Amino acid sequence: MTKKASLTKSEKDLRKRAKKVAKFFKQEHPDPKTELIHKNETELAVAVMLSAQTTDKKVNEVTRELFKKYKTWNDYAGADLEELRGLIRQVNFHKGKAERIIKAGKLISEEFKNQLPKDIKNLIKIPGVARKSANVIQQELWDISEGIVVDTHVTRVSNRLGFTTNKNAVKIEKDLMEVFPKDTWRNISGAFVMHGRYVCKARKPECADCVLKEVCPSAFDF
Repeated sequence: MTKKASLTKSEKDLRKRAKKVAKFFKQEHPDPKTELIHKNETELAVAVMLSAQTTDKKVNEVTRELFKKYKTWNDYAGADLEELRGLIRQVNFHKGKAERIIKAGKLISEEFKNQLPKDIKNLIKIPGVARKSANVIQQELWDISEGIVVDTHVTRVSNRLGFTTNKNAVKIEKDLMEVFPKDTWRNISGAFVMHGRYVCKARKPECADCVLKEVCPSAFDF
């Protein structure tokens, strides 16, 4: 992120509002956590890989049995492709996800000695792990925030709050990183997701019960 020599009034106003939003979110969601059920690093990473285009609820249903059979990256590396596909068939794009999970198991076993790397540069080398997934893994496992998680909920909420006009996740993340202080990234990543999932819904946002209604430019517009 490039630091600007000076900020325009609109940029200053945007950062000021971002601080207010971050404060409200910290009060409403003091310690937001993923709703993906997991017991260790391997389980979280696999659950995150499965969660693309699939609800956390459905992923949790699938991993209940999956995690009984596969416990280590070596297990995934040696998995039978068709058997793995069968176990995860209820998630969207299960065929491609099964292939990537097996490849991830092999890469992590061989290159990273069965340990997930902690930096984004290496995390995104893993098949099935893009920047959003890497951000989730970092924040959930190690409280590291090199960026901000951007999913469909964050896209919707950040647009409604006026922090971005972009739809592309990479551009949205950049916009949010520009206005939110770095020490808030961990909290707002999870808070944005929870807020979008349960309050600022796609079809019928619950503006009357929203803690951000006084600072949201889109409040009651739906």
